Amino acid sequence: MNLAFTPPTRTTPIPMKSNRFALAPAAWLLGAALMTCAPSALPAPAFSLAWSEYPSWSAFGVAHVFKLIDGREGQTGPVEDKWGVDIVLKEAEYDPCLTMYGSGQCDAVCMTTLDALNPALGRPSVVIVPTSTSAGADALIVPKTITNIKQLRGRKVYGLAKSVSEYCFNRNLELLGERPEDYKYSNMDPGAAAVALQQKQREIEAIIVWNPFVLETLNKRKDVHVLFDSTTIPNEIIDSVVMAQASLDKPGGRQFACAVVDAFYQINQRLAEPATRDDTLIALGEKFSHLDLASMKKVVEQTRFYATPKAALDLFTGAELKAVTGRVVDFCVKQEIVSSAPKIGYGSQAEAGAVALRFDPAFIRAVAEKK
Repeated sequence: MNLAFTPPTRTTPIPMKSNRFALAPAAWLLGAALMTCAPSALPAPAFSLAWSEYPSWSAFGVAHVFKLIDGREGQTGPVEDKWGVDIVLKEAEYDPCLTMYGSGQCDAVCMTTLDALNPALGRPSVVIVPTSTSAGADALIVPKTITNIKQLRGRKVYGLAKSVSEYCFNRNLELLGERPEDYKYSNMDPGAAAVALQQKQREIEAIIVWNPFVLETLNKRKDVHVLFDSTTIPNEIIDSVVMAQASLDKPGGRQFACAVVDAFYQINQRLAEPATRDDTLIALGEKFSHLDLASMKKVVEQTRFYATPKAALDLFTGAELKAVTGRVVDFCVKQEIVSSAPKIGYGSQAEAGAVALRFDPAFIRAVAEKK
């Protein structure tokens, strides 16, 4: 996943806190939540969601496979009927998804919150649900002869520039007391970098990539290992669904947001049930580099889903979120991953005011209340 708005694949994200719902009486909370996403009696308005292959984003393709949503304009499934909207799925590679969103060709997109920083500067946006966080899915892989990061000083480390990979690399250097300027980060497509290391190309000895490239490389070369990974920076690489504020403001926009959130949790419910877990993992694997069941079991360990409304709300309303978000934004500006710091807001539009990127838990709450 890529951080900057330019690279050609995956990058990264972060969330917020809402007080209005926490302080409201229970009766008002239920009424407000249901009104937030109550389906309309008018013909179902259509909204589009761009998604690319990644464990928690492939959930939307799998929701189509299991007929929870139809995904075609003019056709609806039970989740769409429940909320009175028409979800149009647009599957593409990650970078084209970012381009579609930045240019207004889709209403919502699956991307990391770090990647949301750039498009939000020109298109005010709302994070409507976190889907997963990297918990080892982004990793620096080197030969086993390299056991200390200092051995890489002056050597090229290959990975996607201005992306989650570069962010993960620089943040880990910082945590180890190292300076990123003492290292040579070299731009390379993650798939190409992984293949080069797997084939033992002479000039490629250190790569930082994400799954499935991490697993594939470790499986194909037993003489390499992970020097560090994203487990050191919990909740700093967050996969999410981001929606344009302008689309939310359209008739049916809030219902669409709720339907997307609902579909995601219904797939997670299938993962939670022993009777449907394996079939769902297999379906996700078909939508994620055609990985088999055993590989997908490992993948979902390293890409931890925010599988329930509670998990998402704990993230969005937790005390650490603002501090983490501020640190991520500052770091991205310093490393020129973004050109300038977008104004970040938390909670409802009324609470946050005029901001570029807002983290709103209202849709997660509404779906939870309606179950």
